[in-house]
Amino acid sequence: MSAITALLAGLFFGFGLMVSGMASPAKVQGFLDLAGRWDPSLAFVMAGAIAIGSLAFLIARRRKRSFLGLPVQLPASATITPRLVLGSAAFGVGWGLAGFCPGPALVALGAGYPKAVGFVAAMVAAMVIFEVIERYKSRLQRA
Repeated sequence: MSAITALLAGLFFGFGLMVSGMASPAKVQGFLDLAGRWDPSLAFVMAGAIAIGSLAFLIARRRKRSFLGLPVQLPASATITPRLVLGSAAFGVGWGLAGFCPGPALVALGAGYPKAVGFVAAMVAAMVIFEVIERYKSRLQRA
């Protein structure tokens, strides 16, 4: 049941990204172009997502189990670390340069945007490199 729910949620999310224009690099870059022809429409999409996300976290904090009966797993720490800030900055720079972030990039890949192929390939490569580095650091700490 949870796999079907995840599939439906993913399809709904992807549909929302397509309808809102978030899967279009030109739309995203227009939003990020504050000095040029700024397109504020994605600010409304983000405000809606933040409002819904905030409500979901408020509800989740009060529950032990999800509506599907699975354990609720929230982040253990709310501390802002240099690693978090640097990761967020790298995410923002990548988003601004490519016009994609991970979710919309996967939607754009499925929709056939050629630029998404390179972005998703680079994203997967970066994930693999990160995982290799993390495992190496973990082995060094255990030794």
